[in-house]
Amino acid sequence: MPKQSKRLSELRANVDRNYRYAPDEAFKSVKVMASAKFDESIDVAIRLGVNPKHADQMVRGACSLPHGTGKGVKVLVFAEGEAAANAQSAGADFVGSDDLIKKIKEDGWLDFDKTIATRKMMPKLAKHLGRVLGPRGLMPNPKIGTVVEADKMVETVQALKRGKIDFRVEKSGIIHASIGRDSMDASALSENFIALLATLLRLKPASAKGAYIKSITVSSTMSPGIKLDIAEATRQAEGV
Repeated sequence: MPKQSKRLSELRANVDRNYRYAPDEAFKSVKVMASAKFDESIDVAIRLGVNPKHADQMVRGACSLPHGTGKGVKVLVFAEGEAAANAQSAGADFVGSDDLIKKIKEDGWLDFDKTIATRKMMPKLAKHLGRVLGPRGLMPNPKIGTVVEADKMVETVQALKRGKIDFRVEKSGIIHASIGRDSMDASALSENFIALLATLLRLKPASAKGAYIKSITVSSTMSPGIKLDIAEATRQAEGV
């Protein structure tokens, strides 16, 4: 078992493992502990009472964070004609079709964070880039709103640039998501988290039995996790 660093031991000593924090105080505490020399990511892990092995309990979706992720997002759009023109006007970083497919497939280029495509482009993407983009979570998907037509292109690009995130429950039943950076205010981080939780509550599968939200932990890249008060967090999210 790896030896725990002195820094991490000191941080763990400041966390009451038996106490469940309200969202506001949790993010204030996380920011205090985020003492690395870089702008640490602020992450949440939400354990759900679902069985992802059952198709009707697969929780997947997207959420627009009100204060963004605190990180620049490079958006690539596979489109032609009007849809491509709309993507460019909306601020997409890369727009193209066969040229981008060739660059990714032959050169291994992956210098982007999110992708959008028109429905017309999807057969080509599935054929040529499915095995490249799929495992990396970069494949456009209608379930998370990244397969759109020309009339929806501007709002979709702008939403991703502002900080729209997508999520999917893992085999262990946990949703992992980055909701901001240490450079952001604690109140902004808390509001981003509440927006994500509200989205998850709306996506609760009808077949899920028992407690839906089983635990919530927040942490920064280099800090220990802090457990949240589920009842308080849920109350705030249901009020959104």
